[in-house]
Amino acid sequence: MTEELESLCKQLHISGMYQYILDHQTENNGIEEFLVAACQSELNARLISRQIRALRSAGFPTQKRFDDLISDALPEDGRIAIPDLRSLEFVAEKKNLILVGNSGTGKTHLAVATGVCACERNYKVLFKTAAGLVNELLEAKREERVTIVLKQFKKFELLILDELGYITFDLEGAELLFQLLAARHEIASTIITTNLAFSEWVKIFHDKTLTAALLDRITHKAMILNMNGSSFRRRSN
Repeated sequence: MTEELESLCKQLHISGMYQYILDHQTENNGIEEFLVAACQSELNARLISRQIRALRSAGFPTQKRFDDLISDALPEDGRIAIPDLRSLEFVAEKKNLILVGNSGTGKTHLAVATGVCACERNYKVLFKTAAGLVNELLEAKREERVTIVLKQFKKFELLILDELGYITFDLEGAELLFQLLAARHEIASTIITTNLAFSEWVKIFHDKTLTAALLDRITHKAMILNMNGSSFRRRSN
């Protein structure tokens, strides 16, 4: 039996079929090519099905891809970073990605395109708006489920936190968000899109010490892109 067929059987977890072929290989000369093709077809179908489930469960507002981008319209940092984002090396290395800039410059599109790419490469991805995530954490705290929820979020290899800074939180919400991001530090990657410079994050988190501690963690070895530029939406009007 060829190594290719053996590898496919193992990937598909069809040990019974693998053992049968192994035991009867002298009786089945000439059909290995057919079996390889059949197993490869089944493996491809399973991979596509897994990708579809991952894309659905990630919660993207729309499934935008890198090919949908007008790269020349992006701010310079965003345009230059596309090959690095496509490679997903920062996810493999458990680093964060922070896109900072004014509204309408492609931050969310880049974040979603990266997330979709990650789903298609079998990473576990979740997309949340900052406001929606904080509301979930506050609800979990009321129901005494914060510890469980924080553990669940650590399982995602890539968390996309969109629109940080568009809506402020109270101190309780800020502290919960800090706990979540701190729990993911050096364990899994987080993408954050924000319209506020780091010096203005105290407006979101209220407490200077909390803000400084959070920035220290999330910017550690992070990719930081300056996404200030002309708004796509304004240019299209």
